[in-house]
Amino acid sequence: MLCSGGVDSTTLLARAVRDYGAANVCALSVSYGQRHVRELDAARAVAAYYGVEQRFLDLAAIFAESDCSLLSHSDVALPQGAYADQQDAAAGAPVSTYVPFRNGLFLSSAASMALSLGCSTVLYGAHHDDWAGNAYPDCSPAFVDAMARAIAEGTGGELRLEAPFVNANKAAIVAEGLALGVPYELTWSCYEGGAVPCGTCATCIDRAAAFAANGAPDPLLG
Repeated sequence: MLCSGGVDSTTLLARAVRDYGAANVCALSVSYGQRHVRELDAARAVAAYYGVEQRFLDLAAIFAESDCSLLSHSDVALPQGAYADQQDAAAGAPVSTYVPFRNGLFLSSAASMALSLGCSTVLYGAHHDDWAGNAYPDCSPAFVDAMARAIAEGTGGELRLEAPFVNANKAAIVAEGLALGVPYELTWSCYEGGAVPCGTCATCIDRAAAFAANGAPDPLLG
C-alpha cells in the first residue's frame, strides 16, 4: 500500500493490518522532490509502529521540470486557505499543489512492485475531499476506476487496486481511525516542514476540521 505518513494512508494501513495481518502488508513510501522530509519521517514512524515491511522509491527526477508549489525546487509560494477558495481563484483548475499525474505514477510503480512481491492488492488512500471540485483529479472515482482497470488488465488479472475511502470525507476517515486506535501523533499532514503544523495551508485546515467534526483533539496540536 502507498504510505505517505498522513492521516488517510495511516488509517488505511491500520485497516490493512487488522484485515490481513502485519506480515502480509508492505508499505511503499515515495520521495518525489517534496519540500520537506517530515512526511517521509512520519511514514517511517507509522510503518515501524505497525510492524510492516517498508520500501522506499525516489521519483524526484520525473518532476524536475514541474513548477508545482509542493516541490522543493519550485519558486511558487505555497497557497494558504481552503481548497474551495483556491479552486474559485483558479476557475476550477487543479490547485497549485497538484503534482503532475503524481498518483498515476505512484500507483503504476506500486503495481509493478506488488506484482514482483507476489501481492494481490494495491491499496490507495484517496478520499472525497481531495477530488471534490477537481482539486486533485488523480484522486477521483473516475481516475481510481480507470487505474483499477489498467492494473487488472496489465497484470493479467493477478493484481487489483482498492481505494476504499474514495467516496468518504476526511472526518469519516478520522472517525474510523479513532476507533482503530490509530497513532495520529505520528502522522504529518502540513505542506510546510516546521516543528509544528502551520495551521493555514489547505491540508492543515482539512485535518483540523476532520478532528473537530469528531470532537477529538489533534494530537499534533496538543
